[in-house]
Amino acid sequence: MIQTREFSYPSADGAHAVFAREWTPEGAPRGVVQIVHGVAEHTGRYDQLARFLAGHGYLVCGEDHLGHGYTAGGKFGYFGPKGGWDLVSRDVRRLRELEGEKHPRLPYVMLGHSMGSFLTRTYLIRWPGTVSAAVLSGTGQEPAAAVASGKALAEALCRLKGPDHVSKLVNDLSLGAYNKSFRPNRTASDWLSRDEGAVDAYLADPLCTFLPTVGMFRDMMDGLRLIADPKYLGHMDKSTPVYFLSGDRDPVGAQGKGVRKVAGFFRSAGCEDVTVKLYHGGRHEMFNEINRQEVMDDLLAWLERKLSAAK
Repeated sequence: MIQTREFSYPSADGAHAVFAREWTPEGAPRGVVQIVHGVAEHTGRYDQLARFLAGHGYLVCGEDHLGHGYTAGGKFGYFGPKGGWDLVSRDVRRLRELEGEKHPRLPYVMLGHSMGSFLTRTYLIRWPGTVSAAVLSGTGQEPAAAVASGKALAEALCRLKGPDHVSKLVNDLSLGAYNKSFRPNRTASDWLSRDEGAVDAYLADPLCTFLPTVGMFRDMMDGLRLIADPKYLGHMDKSTPVYFLSGDRDPVGAQGKGVRKVAGFFRSAGCEDVTVKLYHGGRHEMFNEINRQEVMDDLLAWLERKLSAAK
């Protein structure tokens, strides 16, 4: 029987307690998978995936980032007054340390979705060689000029309105633009999945209905700039296997082009084991798509191959 546990640990910001979850398999675990969630969501949305992996012997864990889920403390979409990307990255790192202290001999996999994939890419740069494999779901990379202009706009609004200000304009230019490809839209979040039930569940979740602050957009632009820089990409452990999975209609990944672009970054940096899987017709959240079982089965098969080879 799969056991679930909730716990907390101090955030790198020195103020918050980071809320975290574990899904423990029956019997001794054969590996650990740490989930790094995306913007405007939380680890609870990964319960089906976590139970699937736990059912195959993996201990699964994940934390709610600053400004998200049960870590937010009611202040959603806000990492902090400055240096937010570093703070959240360090919170992700701390969970890896805590789980590693309990399971020092087990293979360890970092699985990041969307913004969580950007954080996972940051993790691979900052702490190379500390995971056995990485999975990047729903990733992409905006052009450098768009990142620079987004950063400039967010910084200007931070100065004028404060970093905890919420700007509809900034949201419309970023996350709000993703739905345009799916007109006529049934909801504001059709871009997430073809599964209407999954989209409706997201919209009904009180932990998922907020807009990010301008400070959080500023911090994300810092992260996007870092993870596209060849100088930093060269810091990664070249032997770590990396699995890219995405829908070929995901606007975050530019309908697959952005996913291939990032995989190219990794290969150019010398990474030796890079796999890309694009699902026909799939949108942003492949673990909540109509073919989610296929996606989870493919993920499990990849994990089995890579972790067996690592042993």
